[in-house]
Amino acid sequence: MILVAGATGQLGSLVTRRLLARGEVVRILVRPGSNFQPLVDLGAQPVFGDLKDPASLAAACEGVDVVVTTANSAARGGADTVETVDQRGNRSLIDAARAAGVKQFVFTSALGADPASPVPFLRAKGETEQYLCASGMTYTILAPNIFMEVWVPMLVGQAALEGRPVTLVGEGRRRHSFVSVDDVAAFAVAAVGHPQAMNQTIVIGGPEPVTWRDVVAAYERALGRPIEVRTIPPGQPLPGLPDVVSQLAAGMDTYDSPLDMTETAARFGVRLTPLEEFVRRVVA
Repeated sequence: MILVAGATGQLGSLVTRRLLARGEVVRILVRPGSNFQPLVDLGAQPVFGDLKDPASLAAACEGVDVVVTTANSAARGGADTVETVDQRGNRSLIDAARAAGVKQFVFTSALGADPASPVPFLRAKGETEQYLCASGMTYTILAPNIFMEVWVPMLVGQAALEGRPVTLVGEGRRRHSFVSVDDVAAFAVAAVGHPQAMNQTIVIGGPEPVTWRDVVAAYERALGRPIEVRTIPPGQPLPGLPDVVSQLAAGMDTYDSPLDMTETAARFGVRLTPLEEFVRRVVA
């Protein structure tokens, strides 16, 4: 049996659906009131629990062979914080899995996770990686790059579709291997039981590194019209977006993250989604 934590989120839902389609027995850790019924209709077995409630995690892990977790505090709020979920919650889940004799623990981290990171979210991810590696369980750490579905519409797509100017932080010429959430889900599922995923960190990116200028050009081709681009210096807020988005966008303008995914994609049998295909699908 496979337990999926974070199953009602964007990535976790895709992971659950792919596991069920593969014929796996899947238990999903859910909270009352969350939208889990569509996954149950597909065959998932719900168990109520919360990363902030260690006792519920012990019950959820009973009889489980593999844990796959995509849960995080990024889109939650309230009592769900980096400290309660990404730090303490993940540790509690690891402890529960170890006590239950789980054979493989698949943890969704992030490229750039580091216990010394000044970014609390990335610091918590890095600390969890360390804790998992020291747990004695067989682990797989997924370290995806920037999600297309999150960042591309937010910084470029929405403005482009509405005919407004696109605002970039800096010159928008840093190269990043944006990756589709669905491709990350494909890696998570492929890693379950895969010999080459055991006690490994799998860095995940898209098929080619692109710049924000490339993203704008892709929308121009898909829409068949030019898009006005404005730039602001790092430190200035992006119009209409939360401060944290402006801060992270400014951070992206300080480094490049090209990844050669040829060998990794072939090893796990994942076809990576090109930016052009993603943009045309969104526009259509």
